[in-house]
Amino acid sequence: MSEALRFEILGPQRAWYADRPLDLGPGKQRAVLAVLLLAGGRPVPTGQIVDAVWPEEPPANGPNVVQKYVAGLRRVLEPDRSPRTPAQVLTLTDAGYLLRIPPEAVDAVRFERGVRRARQWQAAGRTEDALAEVTGALERWQGEPFTGFTGAYFDAARHRLVELRAVALETRTELELASGRHGELVGRLVELVAEFPVRERLRHQLMLALHRGGRQAEALAAYRDFADLLREEYGIEPGEALQDLHRRILRSDPTLTAPATPDSPASPAVPAPSEPTAPPAPSVTQRSPAPPAPEAVPAPRAGDTPDGTGLPDGSTSAAPEAVAVRPAPAPTPSATGPAPAVAPAAPGWAPGPAGPLTPVPHALLVAMNQPADAPAERRAPGWVRLAATLAGTATVLVSFGSLTWAVVLGYALWRRSWRLALAGIGYFLLVFSVFVLAVTSPETEEVSDGEAIFLIVAMGTCWLLGTAHVVLLNPTLWAAVGGLFWTGRQRTDEQRRLRREQARYLLHHYPAARVELRVGRPDLLRTYDDGGLVDVNAVPDAVLATLPGLTVDQRRQVAVDRWLRGPYLSLEELAGRCHLPPAATETLRDVLLFLPPEPPPVRHS
Repeated sequence: MSEALRFEILGPQRAWYADRPLDLGPGKQRAVLAVLLLAGGRPVPTGQIVDAVWPEEPPANGPNVVQKYVAGLRRVLEPDRSPRTPAQVLTLTDAGYLLRIPPEAVDAVRFERGVRRARQWQAAGRTEDALAEVTGALERWQGEPFTGFTGAYFDAARHRLVELRAVALETRTELELASGRHGELVGRLVELVAEFPVRERLRHQLMLALHRGGRQAEALAAYRDFADLLREEYGIEPGEALQDLHRRILRSDPTLTAPATPDSPASPAVPAPSEPTAPPAPSVTQRSPAPPAPEAVPAPRAGDTPDGTGLPDGSTSAAPEAVAVRPAPAPTPSATGPAPAVAPAAPGWAPGPAGPLTPVPHALLVAMNQPADAPAERRAPGWVRLAATLAGTATVLVSFGSLTWAVVLGYALWRRSWRLALAGIGYFLLVFSVFVLAVTSPETEEVSDGEAIFLIVAMGTCWLLGTAHVVLLNPTLWAAVGGLFWTGRQRTDEQRRLRREQARYLLHHYPAARVELRVGRPDLLRTYDDGGLVDVNAVPDAVLATLPGLTVDQRRQVAVDRWLRGPYLSLEELAGRCHLPPAATETLRDVLLFLPPEPPPVRHS
C-alpha cells in the first residue's frame, strides 16, 4: 500500500494512491500530515505535533485531537483496511506517530536528492548531466510550500525549502554560464534578482552574464544598484567576491570571457551517484569515509592578490612563505554505501577546476591578522569624498543655510537615497517658508515674537544643523563619530564580525587556509583569529555544546543528528534536520561554517 502513495508539498499539498487523488480532509488534518511528512521517516511525538499545528493556542485536549486527525488520515491513506486491522502506513510507536512510506514518495525528498546529485555531477566535471539533473529537480517545484500553515515549525520548513530552491536556481545558472549560455540567462536572472534581492550569488551571475554578453556598462550598473541597496537598507558593503568581480570588469579582465565549448571527446561512463540515504549509526571501530574537500582554485601569481593590485601592504614581491593543499578528487560512488554529499559552493562561487597547488601568501596572512578596524571600501576614492565634503560645507556656510537643500539633494542624487531626498525637500521647505514670510510681511510693521522665533529656528536649522549634516555625510567622518559612542563590547563585536568576513574570504580564495590557519576549529591550538567561526562538520561535540542561541536539548540534537546522518550541507539543512526555529538559525548564520569533512591523511607504507 505505502509503495503506491505519492505526496506533494512543493506547492499545494496533494496526495495520490496510484493515479487516484486523495482527499486529505480539513486544514488541521493536512497540517498533521505535513508534520509527519517533514519528519522523513522518523517518529514524531504527540506533543511536537501539537506545538507545530497549534503554535499559539493549543487545544486543552491536544493528544485527543491529534488522535482524531490521525484516525482520519488512516482512513484516507488505507481506504481498504478494515477497522479491526492494525494500520500499516500510519502507526503509533513508543516514540510517537510514524508515517511508513518510502522517502522518494515525497516530492520534496526527490527534489533535494536531485539537487544533491546535480552538485555531485558538477563537482565531477559533468556539466551537461548536472544541468539536466538540476533542471528536472526544479520542475518539481509548484509553488511556495505550506501556504495556510502558520507557526515557527512550518516557517522553518518553508524557509529551508525556499532556500534549497534558491541554491538549485543558482546551481543551474552556474552550470549554464559554464556551458557558454550567458546570452539567454539575463532575462531570467533579472527576474530571480527581483525575487531574491539580497542574494549576492545571483547578482554575481547577473553581472557575469551581462559582461560576457558585451554589456559592460549594464554589469557595472547592476553592481552599483546592489551596493546602494545594501548601504541604504543594511549599512553594509557587497561581499569581497562581488567587489572583486566589479574590479575585474572595470579592468576588462580577459579571464571573465565566456568559456569555449568545443565538442570534447566522449568521457568514460561514470556510474550515477547513488541516492543519499541516512547512513547507519557508526560503530566505535568503524566510521564512514569523509567526503573530499572542495577543489582548490588556481594559484595566483606571486605578488598578486585576487584583484590583481598587488599585496595588501603595497608590495609586489613574491611571498616568502606559502602553504598549499592539492585539490581533492571528485566524489565517486562507493561500492559499500552512498556517495558522499557535496557541500554547497562557497560564495564566489563555482567549484574551480582542478589546478596547481593553491598557496596562501604570507603577506596576506600578516595583513589580515592586524586589528580589523579599517573602514569598508567605498565606491568613490577618498580625495573625491573629501572634496565633496569641503565644497558642500563651504556652500552651506557662505549661503547662511539657504542652499543646504541643494547640497543635500545633490548627495541624494549621487547616492540614489530617498532618505536624503526627503531631507533635502525638508530643508527647501524651511528656506521657502522663510522667503515667503519675508516677502509677505509689511516693511512698516515689526516682526512678531512668533515670527522671529520661527525665523531663528528655520535659519539655524538650515545653517548650523545643515552644516553638521553635510559634514557627517562623509562616511569616514560618520564612522569616526559613531565610534565615539560605541561601548567596548560593541567595538569588540564589530572587530570580530570583520575578522569572520576576512576568514571567509581566505577560505574562498585560498582553500589551504583551512589547514594552515585551522579556521573554524576553536578546539585546536592556533594563532589566527577567525572571529569565532565554527566548522559544524569538524568540531567535537564539546564545541557544539557551546553554540549560541540554542537550548541544551537543541545542541544535543545537532550533535546526535550529525553522528547519525552525516555532515550538514547548509544552515537550512541543519534547521530542517534538527527542527530549529528561525530565531535560533539567524543567530547561528554569522558563526557557522559548512565545510565538507577533510579526507583522511594518506599513509605511505
